[in-house]
Amino acid sequence: MTTTITNNGLPNFTPVSGNSGNGSAPAATAQPDSGGPVPRADDEVRLTDSARALQAATHSGDSAAVIDSQRVAQLQKALADGSYQVNPGHIADRMLALDRQIGGTGKA
Repeated sequence: MTTTITNNGLPNFTPVSGNSGNGSAPAATAQPDSGGPVPRADDEVRLTDSARALQAATHSGDSAAVIDSQRVAQLQKALADGSYQVNPGHIADRMLALDRQIGGTGKA
């Protein structure tokens, strides 16, 4: 069985004329065949420092997280034989540290 969805149920955009009403630059117009706004020459994107840091972290290349297969095997064995111990105090401390980082207090 094949199902085809065209335009994802969204209405077709029509060209916008005139002022957008908020005093800003005129709105981008849409092409009927493209279904989306046409970029203007003066469009620009500005990233916050946080966005730049996140982007740098995701594109770190060789410094990506390496899986320690010995540690994984050790944890699997501990879970299987019931010897794995959960330290709720340590988990709470790490969650609070993360909350401080996200909240911007910097006291991690």
